[in-house]
Amino acid sequence: MRLCFLVPLCLAMATAALAQQGELAPGEVVRRSEDGVTVQAFRITEPLTLDGWLDEAPYETIPPINGFVQQEPNDGQPATEDTDVWILFDDETLYISTRNWDSQPEAFVANEMRHDSTNLIRNEHVAIILDTFNDDRNGFLFLVNVLGGMLEETFANEGNASRDWNTVWDAATARFDQGWTLETAIPFKSLRYEPGVGQTWGININRQPYHKNESSYLAPVPVDVGIGVFRVSQAATLVGLETPPLAKNVEIKPYLITSVATDHNATPRIDNDPDGDVGLDVKVGLTGSLTADFTVNTDFAQVESDEQQINLTRFSLFFPEKREFFLEGQSIFNFGGVGARGGGNTPVMFFSRQIGLTRSQVVPIRGGGRLTGRAGQFDVGLVNIQTGEEDTIGTPSTNFTAARVRRGVLNTRSTLGAIFTRRSQSLTTDADGTPVGSNETWGIDAQLAPTQAVRINSFIAGTRTPGLTDDDLSYRGQLDWSTDRYGVGFERLSIGENFNPEVGFLRRRGIDLTSASVRFSPRAQGIVAIRQFNYSADFDYITDRNGRLESRSGGLSFRTEMENGDAFNVSYSREHEAIDRPFRVANQATIPVGTYTFQSGQLGYTLGQQRRVSGTLALRLGEFYDGTQKSVGYGGRVAVTSQLAIEPNLQINWIDLPGGTFTTTLVSTRVTAPLTPRMFVSALLQYNSSNDSFGNNMRLRWEYTPGSELFVVYSEGRDTSIGGFPDLQNRSFVVKINRLFRL
Repeated sequence: MRLCFLVPLCLAMATAALAQQGELAPGEVVRRSEDGVTVQAFRITEPLTLDGWLDEAPYETIPPINGFVQQEPNDGQPATEDTDVWILFDDETLYISTRNWDSQPEAFVANEMRHDSTNLIRNEHVAIILDTFNDDRNGFLFLVNVLGGMLEETFANEGNASRDWNTVWDAATARFDQGWTLETAIPFKSLRYEPGVGQTWGININRQPYHKNESSYLAPVPVDVGIGVFRVSQAATLVGLETPPLAKNVEIKPYLITSVATDHNATPRIDNDPDGDVGLDVKVGLTGSLTADFTVNTDFAQVESDEQQINLTRFSLFFPEKREFFLEGQSIFNFGGVGARGGGNTPVMFFSRQIGLTRSQVVPIRGGGRLTGRAGQFDVGLVNIQTGEEDTIGTPSTNFTAARVRRGVLNTRSTLGAIFTRRSQSLTTDADGTPVGSNETWGIDAQLAPTQAVRINSFIAGTRTPGLTDDDLSYRGQLDWSTDRYGVGFERLSIGENFNPEVGFLRRRGIDLTSASVRFSPRAQGIVAIRQFNYSADFDYITDRNGRLESRSGGLSFRTEMENGDAFNVSYSREHEAIDRPFRVANQATIPVGTYTFQSGQLGYTLGQQRRVSGTLALRLGEFYDGTQKSVGYGGRVAVTSQLAIEPNLQINWIDLPGGTFTTTLVSTRVTAPLTPRMFVSALLQYNSSNDSFGNNMRLRWEYTPGSELFVVYSEGRDTSIGGFPDLQNRSFVVKINRLFRL
């Protein structure tokens, strides 16, 4: 047990000063009133030793903050398990520690340690939410599960979360007979905030005893507002915090890469060709809220391969961005209520996969920069990237620009904004294959939330491409009213025939869409095993620009959510499609020109994450254009141990059409073995019958010191259409190391 005789003096001085300001009375660490919750941060004189054990002097001399309130399952009731919180700081670091009491520690769900894994959310965990600008809109989230697995993300306007934001921080956990303890250390350099020594921030802390499927908060978050961790307008007020003077923080991250590659599809053929390269990333904190990033000779060899998909539609598939440079700060570019992960038929105005990738082929990125953050009352984002030539696919050197500005209006979640993108060499070409010129996209949007339950998304956008004139606009109006019990939504979307956002993603063009949805979600009163029912209906009506019906779909769904996290779903859909040109389904059969009406039903059951085997099993049976379709799918996770998990995914479709009878099979398995919270080995194995391919991607990622990483990656692709053992098409072995220098 360490002793610090100055801590009681610091405590007394801080609380007395706050008492004079009318914030907290002497000796208070938390105050709850009609105006909300106020909590106290305390200065300490020596850095904490981060080991998870709460055995140092501040934990004895400073009383803890407690009194958590449930959001789920019993909104507004005291948490069933107690949580004690300490908020401490020194000249460089913010420390937040918790003692998480639990009456059933033997029942903990603890099966993930991988950094930034989605599965961490489905373990016993604590999430810390910081609104450092105290604007009730934006914030940082730091999550740690009982095994010490860590996840961090930023979010804007109480949503638009970016889990791909990474920064330097640390955490440690420990277990005791009646629960577990947590210590976190977040350097002030890792955060953005307003200048000034004395700070008032927003803060909330979410506790999830996942084995009880319960969620509680330090400052209550009503169930009607939805996902509580982003609702910083409900957060507590943090007082007593003093931050160091703002400096132009500089982070320099050079990398070294070496590789051996084989490509039997290249001309000339490549066999075991060695290569090596160096590059550099630089991050500069221009102000406390504005950051510039620069990259030179960028390489993404460490990124996991895309997950295969089977295309049963006539539209392009959407593959999400996985490259770290483009993922960090991407939420600022969300436009019109649609994020960079796509939104059905709604255009994505800035889709970073258009940079450095053409027709699934890698194009070298020579360098570029990014500016993100806040300038006064405005959120700003600017990206400028230069790619090199790629003669094998006829891609010229191209400059990409994306600029976004957004300002909050009215209340916590309402914004007005504008966006502009430019591609210096258009994808539209003349008869000789030469780009016709540049391509630009512009747009203005409004995202309004007049109440907690109402959300309005709208935009108008246009594009300019030489040769594509007239009918080059798109607009959207969407209204959602959503509470825990009821939900209603309406949308009108129009996309011109010549609307062409070449630095974005567009599923279909030349359409007018009208859609509506309703939901009724009563709580299951008096039924012990069931938490909530969900009845919903939706309807889409899509015409071409002349008013001719192209697509019409309607669906009914019933879902039952169990108290233990399991769920059961049954749905019915009826679709109408007018096909004006034939298209191939999964490279197997052709759907001819014609008008088709077909219907189907689906059953699904989800096993909660607390089970060793979890995931969703779905069965589908019905018509498919002028034929029939039967399908089965399973996607989930098998927790072998806390340090070994298998994530299988299976999709099989049996399709019978006049043009042919065939079966599509997609089988993939991700195996993950976290060795520590900062080191893991993973393998992604995939077989796709629609393109006769088998691939594997095996990776070791070791964050050997916070912010610095070593990657070892082996990948190969094989052709399964040839009899016998699948024929090797490509193979690579890569070692990449980077080192973070923080000035």
